[in-house]
Amino acid sequence: MSETTVVHLMRHGEVHNPEGILYGRLPGYHLSELGRQMADRVAEHLADRDITHVVASPLERAQETAEPIGKAHGLEVAVDERLIEADNIFQGKTFGVGDGSLKNPGHWKYLTNPFKPSWGEPYIEQVVRMMGALAAARDAARGHEAVCVSHQLPIWIVRSFAERRRLWHDPRNRQCSLASLTSFTYEGDRIVSIGYREPARDLLPAHLVGKGGKSKPVGKSFGA
Repeated sequence: MSETTVVHLMRHGEVHNPEGILYGRLPGYHLSELGRQMADRVAEHLADRDITHVVASPLERAQETAEPIGKAHGLEVAVDERLIEADNIFQGKTFGVGDGSLKNPGHWKYLTNPFKPSWGEPYIEQVVRMMGALAAARDAARGHEAVCVSHQLPIWIVRSFAERRRLWHDPRNRQCSLASLTSFTYEGDRIVSIGYREPARDLLPAHLVGKGGKSKPVGKSFGA
């Protein structure tokens, strides 16, 4: 009989970003006080789970989100570069039509292909690296549970791939709120279900409250 392993992909908590910059992979962006409360809430939510491996994106906000989970289970937080935020040409800028980067005609050339997308890291490249990070976490926690702290877009893209949805999408429809858990259950090396929870839902600003989520079975075997 194959082992059951659960890998929780967690989005980091709220970031202190009063200027509204698209910070992407830029260093120096840390959790806000509310973001730290979110991280603590998820650590409490997972306190009784069989967590044996905690790993995070190298970015500060992800490391800070993972820290209380690792502490609760007596684990060091590992780093996996594959969990990093998606690369984006608009990194370091505000993004919008008014005073944002879309006001500059020189940026319009980056918006020609939403299916790739033309403004950043191709979706399929995100799938490859995130599937690799999931497999590594699964192998590190065989028969137990792992937590991987990452970022909204890569989490949504790898979930979409596993659930056989198209990768291009309307960002407003992503089911991946701050400090949410997208949980992949494996039987051996095969993903058998994906669940979604928002342990810090009551801490979310009203306009960011996401939709609920239920486990959805998937039948594809992804191997190691």
